[in-house]
Amino acid sequence: MENFDWTSFTKKIAVKAALSDIYNAWTMAGELEKWFLEKVSFFDTNQKPVSKDQNVSDGYTYEWLWYLYKDTMLGKIISANGKDQLQFTFEGNCLVDIKLSENKGYTIVELRHHNIPTDDYSKQYIRLGCANGWHFYLTNLKSVYEGGLDLRNRDEDLNPMINN
Repeated sequence: MENFDWTSFTKKIAVKAALSDIYNAWTMAGELEKWFLEKVSFFDTNQKPVSKDQNVSDGYTYEWLWYLYKDTMLGKIISANGKDQLQFTFEGNCLVDIKLSENKGYTIVELRHHNIPTDDYSKQYIRLGCANGWHFYLTNLKSVYEGGLDLRNRDEDLNPMINN
């Protein structure tokens, strides 16, 4: 564990879908609710609600809620280029970078979660916990956009599971 990087990690997945569809999957509230979150609210730079079918822009803020969790996550869109890159805050001051590219008919999604604090709580719940969470949600992104099957658990009697 001496050389383990507690401050960041990267996950990649290939999705057989158009790059523009996957960009929308990350930047439109209605699309995020299909594979990632129960409820998504974005607000523009004047704190006015953004339509569920509108892409986010730099400086927008968000309120996110997952199935079977009561806590709302608040954050900010740092940058969104309208095509293939997005950066947002996550779990406080952590940053998540999404980079999309095309390769042999696939959209490659590269997620980098970084700026993770190194206290014991952050090591366990952000570095390790979020790495597991992103693994599942990237798999669910692929499942939803390639075949339409949403793998998320919504049954509160089956909690906790790896798919929530």
